[in-house]
Amino acid sequence: MLLAFAIVGVQAEQLTTKAPKALLYEPASGTVLFAKDADVPFAPGALVKVMTAATVFKALSDGELTQDQLCTVSEHAWRTGGAPSGRGATMFAAIKSEISVEDLLKGLLVHNGNDSAIILAECLDGSETAFADRMNALAAEIGMANSNFGNPTGYEEAVSTTTVRDQVRLGEYLVEEHTERYSMFAIPEFTWNNIFQRNKNPLLGEIRNLDGLGGGAHSEDGYSGLGSIDRNGRRIIAAVAGLTSDNHRLAALKEIFEGTWEFYAVKTVFTAGETVAEGRVFGGVDGTVPLISEADIDVFLPRGGTLEYRLRVVYLGPLVAPIAAGTPAGELQVIGQDGVVHRAPLVTGASVPEGGLVGKALDSVQELLFGWIG
Repeated sequence: MLLAFAIVGVQAEQLTTKAPKALLYEPASGTVLFAKDADVPFAPGALVKVMTAATVFKALSDGELTQDQLCTVSEHAWRTGGAPSGRGATMFAAIKSEISVEDLLKGLLVHNGNDSAIILAECLDGSETAFADRMNALAAEIGMANSNFGNPTGYEEAVSTTTVRDQVRLGEYLVEEHTERYSMFAIPEFTWNNIFQRNKNPLLGEIRNLDGLGGGAHSEDGYSGLGSIDRNGRRIIAAVAGLTSDNHRLAALKEIFEGTWEFYAVKTVFTAGETVAEGRVFGGVDGTVPLISEADIDVFLPRGGTLEYRLRVVYLGPLVAPIAAGTPAGELQVIGQDGVVHRAPLVTGASVPEGGLVGKALDSVQELLFGWIG
């Protein structure tokens, strides 16, 4: 059943960006503030390493690894991702040495080390290919519906694809599910093998309050970035892709992050317990039941107006009596120009006892002749 509410069409200034692909998200309210080609795939390059970190974090949480567990540096990891490779960032891990998982994660997240990524993959699954399978399983589990990862480094010989929507979902997963380890993304520097290196995240220190996550570049798909900031107690996550340089990537992320506070504010659409809609009931003493939210429905919306946002209630109906108050019954969707920007669960706001045989018969006749209209 769909119950659509009127469109509100007050004009307001809009956030814009030159980034070909972008998504801005506020996780506390679950609001998509801005979206632009958010589901168009791109190759992430070294941004893959954020997914590599998430995969290792999950293995640590699941007890498959421990932080002090030692991993051996294979010749493959050393030659392919280390100093001999000449392929960019490395933690300078020595061949055949043993390094703890914790230090390898620092090498991955601070040094952006290709060797770190390969060593962790081999330590957990024996090969990059097997680890990539694990990455893809986690991506599917957390709702990254349009991503596929070919290796833990982002090297272009193995195809990896993702979207800015999936990257923002990954950022949300890291912030919410790995809160303690998330702080590793903001470690300012790390010394390994007597070599001092500052954090290589090109966004860190350039955007106020940013504490993660990473950037990447691809020969054809350009520069991409995933950032997360915590400002005034509110977390915002954003991703951009398709930029022509690291400076353009930084400018695009700055633009949309700062636009959050310039163009948007929290608005309470419905208060806790307020009736959002009436749901139809089959076989009950009452023909309808109020659908409510158990908490205030707060949504980030434009300050100067609502830019043709509309509200829609979706529920599987009719609801069959008897119905207890507080039964999950559907959701409220806030829909903007780019689709659903916010979802809030709804429950029944009252109990509806089962009706008599006559009432059930009349409900059956109505359903047969007319169907159920929400």
